Amino acid sequence: MQDKHTICLLNDAFPPIIDGVSNAVVNYGRVIEQKLGHSLVVAPEMPGADDSAYEFPVIRYPSIDTRKLVGYVTGYPFSPEAAHRIREEKSELLHVHCPMMSCFLARQLSESMDLPLVLTWHTKYDIDIANAIRNKALQESAINTLIRNVSACDEVWTVSKGAGENLRSLGFEGDYIVMPNGVDLPHEEAARKITGKLSGAYDLPEGVPRFLFIGRLMWYKGLRIILDALARLNKENVDFRMIFVGGGGDEEEVKAYAAELGLGKKVIFTGVVSDRSLLRAWYTLADLFLFPSTFDTNGLVVREAAACNTASVIIRNSCASEGVKDGRNGFLIEENAESLASKIRSLIRAPEKMKTVGLTAGNEIYISWEDSVTHAYERYCVVIDKYRSGEYGKRLPYDYDFFKAQGELMETLGEIDAAGQSLKKEAQAFRDDIDRSMRSLRNKALTEAITAGYETRRELQNLKNETGQLLQSKKDAALEGLESARREILEALDRYL
Repeated sequence: MQDKHTICLLNDAFPPIIDGVSNAVVNYGRVIEQKLGHSLVVAPEMPGADDSAYEFPVIRYPSIDTRKLVGYVTGYPFSPEAAHRIREEKSELLHVHCPMMSCFLARQLSESMDLPLVLTWHTKYDIDIANAIRNKALQESAINTLIRNVSACDEVWTVSKGAGENLRSLGFEGDYIVMPNGVDLPHEEAARKITGKLSGAYDLPEGVPRFLFIGRLMWYKGLRIILDALARLNKENVDFRMIFVGGGGDEEEVKAYAAELGLGKKVIFTGVVSDRSLLRAWYTLADLFLFPSTFDTNGLVVREAAACNTASVIIRNSCASEGVKDGRNGFLIEENAESLASKIRSLIRAPEKMKTVGLTAGNEIYISWEDSVTHAYERYCVVIDKYRSGEYGKRLPYDYDFFKAQGELMETLGEIDAAGQSLKKEAQAFRDDIDRSMRSLRNKALTEAITAGYETRRELQNLKNETGQLLQSKKDAALEGLESARREILEALDRYL
């Protein structure tokens, strides 16, 4: 039986912030605590966090709330209190899951406590940096900082070979070990009772092929390839149902494009589904899981589909395709719609092939969190032994000025956030000034219009009066003329008679 060790897990995000990496840390902590040894998690303070339900201790260190800027809080990794609590837990190895702020803290602890340090590279952080920072020089500086942190660790793990290649492309020159993550679905199909409810709630005719995508509805997930491929099949009068489960920033555009292609009732959008039992039901109902993404470094959804004995169609040489053999435990295509359409077209004619490959996928590429973390823990034991024997050699030095610069960076982020709040107030005041000016202008214009109306009315009245006087004058003159003519006529009659 292997020795029981205390493992300290560090990450920049932890629930209530939910993403793939924070989910991995939760499962590492759970499996270690339940079955292997003792675990603790170290993460930044988070408003509204309640860590009381976890089986392992969660140690929080100070943070700056930068969620409006980058969607996450940013830890300030210089906390004597947090370091003291970590010491009390008697940690034997530090495993950091992010090369950013939590790695700064891990480097300090590793040096001061004389502990081995392992880092897992989970995702393409360069893409996250590019989305958060527009300036190219700042992007390069940030990436160099990440690579310096990674290079300071005793051992580097990646969740896939593709993730390792991404790390190498950013300048990392050391070795790495592929340590894939697991999935938290059991290896069994969903009960017919649940799948039957879904079939009744949606238009899913018996015998019509069902294709599935689960994840964020973002174009970079290969969704255009899916829709264009299905549009080709639709023109050939092939009947099918395509179910998209999830939401995301491109959701409305994806729906609009599906409508534009005339896919109609053949495409179903369920929205976000958080209930894991319902997700299992969708995986079980599907004949194929379509995942033409080259963005993801691990493709856990492919393994989730395999948990329910459903085969996936994925891009050849993508990270998600690692361990997949075409026609055995999955199906591989080129990164274009025609290749996907051709694969689906051939598989619709061979439904038993889809089922057989799905069963093989469940046996060969499915991996549970229990198996994944147990494998990682076995490696922890090796790392601890190698560190204690001095095999790893000298690390990059702990650079006080470097960390001081990071502290100043955090203060700057705080100032930026404060400046943003101040700017927001100034913008509101400016809008208020504009509103007051507009109201003043409207009032002035209204006053001028009313004044002009009164002036016009007076002029009209004067004109009416003048017209009346003129008419009366002419009337009087006409009456006087008639009276004069009458007198002349009477005088003439008197003379005649």
